[in-house]
Amino acid sequence: MHRVALLLLVSLSSTPDKQTRSILAGIDTEYGFTIEGRDVTTQADDSMAFVRHSPDEGLPMWDYQSENPRRDMRGFQVSHLTADAQDAEFDRGRSRPPAAEERSDRALPSGARFYNDHGHPEYATPESWSLADLVAHEQFGDQVVLGAAKALSQKMNRKVQVYKNNTDFHGASWGTHESYLTPRNHVFSDLASAIIPILIARQVLTGAGKVGSESKGPVKFQISQRADFFVESMNVETLSRRPVFNTRDEPHADSSRWRRLHVISGDSNMHPGCTRRKVGLVKLALILLNQDRVPKWEIPDPVTSFQLISRDAIGEGRVDLEARSWTTPRQILESYCDAADRAEIADPEILELLSETRTLLEARHSNPDNYWPHVDWAAKLWLLNQFADSEGHWEQSAMQALDLQYHLLDQEEGLYYGLSNAGLLRGADVQPSSPLSPPNGSRAIARAVFIQNFPDQIETLSWGQVRLKSGKTITLDPSLWYEQSLLDVESIEELVQRLPQ
Repeated sequence: MHRVALLLLVSLSSTPDKQTRSILAGIDTEYGFTIEGRDVTTQADDSMAFVRHSPDEGLPMWDYQSENPRRDMRGFQVSHLTADAQDAEFDRGRSRPPAAEERSDRALPSGARFYNDHGHPEYATPESWSLADLVAHEQFGDQVVLGAAKALSQKMNRKVQVYKNNTDFHGASWGTHESYLTPRNHVFSDLASAIIPILIARQVLTGAGKVGSESKGPVKFQISQRADFFVESMNVETLSRRPVFNTRDEPHADSSRWRRLHVISGDSNMHPGCTRRKVGLVKLALILLNQDRVPKWEIPDPVTSFQLISRDAIGEGRVDLEARSWTTPRQILESYCDAADRAEIADPEILELLSETRTLLEARHSNPDNYWPHVDWAAKLWLLNQFADSEGHWEQSAMQALDLQYHLLDQEEGLYYGLSNAGLLRGADVQPSSPLSPPNGSRAIARAVFIQNFPDQIETLSWGQVRLKSGKTITLDPSLWYEQSLLDVESIEELVQRLPQ
């Protein structure tokens, strides 16, 4: 058996089952790209073409009727969302196509989604109960994007390169968005208090790393690629005035029962261990919130705290608290682990995460060789220091070029893959190269069945609904468990009858 396939089977076989599932989650990743001979003035149109050239089978549709990104968790709706200033400048004088054409949506056979978002190809994983499923599908998104890039390159007869990162070093930033299904009954202030400390502190275990800064003064190296671009503690925006804690209230489910926690402050990760850790730590905070065991941290200025940690790759980082006191990201993360020791946690992946978190936090300074091979930013910094030592100095523009090269998805040229193929990274083996089944137990299975088996009967679909040409609308409850055997149904009547209620 192929080694990657074996790793996937081992990983998925030990994931949470119906009894131990915890929180449904997904990741949307925007990719940077370049096309030989093209520039930012054509990026919006090039991104549309990028998605449309995807060779992956799927349906060119998506239903936006139930989506409202302007609704805020705090109980109000903003009149409009602020556009990114650079995007607005590039769009000036451009004739924009209809929204559906601009998005160029593809609903994929795995239940995933691939589309154009503000000039970037974006891949959204299918919803997953387990971290292993989510990481496998997130990694497979790289292959989906690479397939589209190859097809576009052949069509245009130009070289197309793809980067899984969050900045171009010229003031632009694009996002990686996480989504978590949470009960509607959580008071907003409690939810924010539970999550904000984790978002600030987790970057020491999950950051992608960045050479320099475009906007916040000189710095040699940062832990987070996104830190420079946060300007508010919380709001509903994603393109401008970006917050540490996003307050968008767009559940993609029954809004009387569910809320989707929408996290935009994380980096895109090359290392699958960072992706697993990034999502797992937020899941941990939500589990503790459900059991009323969240550690109490009053952080008056989340933006500054996030940025101070990002700029302290050498030390422990500092988080200022009320009453002139302060703490470190390590102390915050350890407090969540300590709280988990007193909680009831059935999910084996979260239990494993607790041990890994403590081990890495201890190794960061006491045994760096057991730390950097697990963490993107630290692995990147180690690599850059090797280059600097060989050249005799650290030259910022050269290091930024190497920084970008770390995120290049070309496995022959990308520096991340160079480290991985040399055996210098640990836990970096999950690189699925063939289509995956939809995640075990999630509603993505139902969406995948419709796409794979009954595409001609679909009028349109979304995360939470499938509308058939017969006029019937089928609601997909995200909290229920969907069996893989649904993929074998032979009639739409049988499928509707067998869907969980």
